[in-house]
Amino acid sequence: MTTTPAPAPRASFDKKNMQVRVATSLVFAVLFIGILFFGGGPSRLGSLSLGDGRVWGAWVYLALMAFGIFGGVREMTLIGRKMGYHPSLAAGLVVAWGLLLHFFLDRPTRGDNPMPLWLVLAGGGALIHFVALFRDKDLDQALPSQAITWLGALYMGLGLGFQQKIFMLDGSLSKTGSRLIFALYIIVWFGDTFAYFIGSTLGKRKLAPRISPKKTWEGLAGNYFGNLFGAFLMKAFVCIEWSLVDALLLGLLLGTVGQLGDLVESTWKRSAGVKDSNVGVAIPGHGGMLDRVDSLVFAAPALYAYVHFVHGLG
Repeated sequence: MTTTPAPAPRASFDKKNMQVRVATSLVFAVLFIGILFFGGGPSRLGSLSLGDGRVWGAWVYLALMAFGIFGGVREMTLIGRKMGYHPSLAAGLVVAWGLLLHFFLDRPTRGDNPMPLWLVLAGGGALIHFVALFRDKDLDQALPSQAITWLGALYMGLGLGFQQKIFMLDGSLSKTGSRLIFALYIIVWFGDTFAYFIGSTLGKRKLAPRISPKKTWEGLAGNYFGNLFGAFLMKAFVCIEWSLVDALLLGLLLGTVGQLGDLVESTWKRSAGVKDSNVGVAIPGHGGMLDRVDSLVFAAPALYAYVHFVHGLG
């Protein structure tokens, strides 16, 4: 007599964690949307003029991205140290912040960029590798230690640097950069949200069990549905110059690179044997900084490439 194996149990909601997650998201959303609305161009609050947000808003967004880079590079460093290697937090931060500063200074109205990309990469290489000559005592770990330092710097510096670049874009609509950043987050977050709820309620078939056991094909379908819903919502109310083709392509593009980015970060956590990237310090209800930006790190350059080559921005 043969027995049919019972189907794998579906994931269930953690209501307490969901409440904390939503509360944290609302606090961040108020801060973030405020920066985008008031800092993207000339703004007023009632009768009070807040000045040209293109000036002070760029600096506020720079500070926000610099803080995000600090959290992400720190987590990457701690993950590397948990694996027995010795990546340098200080060197990684200097290089990542250098990349961010490159994007901040890279504006057509400024002329030549005083912080060109070649200088950041060449100086970063000298810093990471030359300092390691005197710092690394275990030569057997020199290569992976320096490689993790580079990875954290490039991953966070480029990923959040492109967000800074997008935020400062000018177009025919007012506050073009703010609109694009808002669209970036909405498209990616709607995808993540739909993937979570649909995967938790309907998910049966595993998408990548070796990398992320909780991800399912049903969740992936929900992710794309959320991406497309968010993209068409942005086309209707925020990025009103987008065509229907723009909304369709951007929903699929950002959804694809965002999912791949999520899986990439999952491979790093699995290789280090950690559940969340926070390694001791977490965003309430959300895990670590790397868990929050893993999709956005790849989606931001993809969005910039699209608006640059298709719409001629930047």
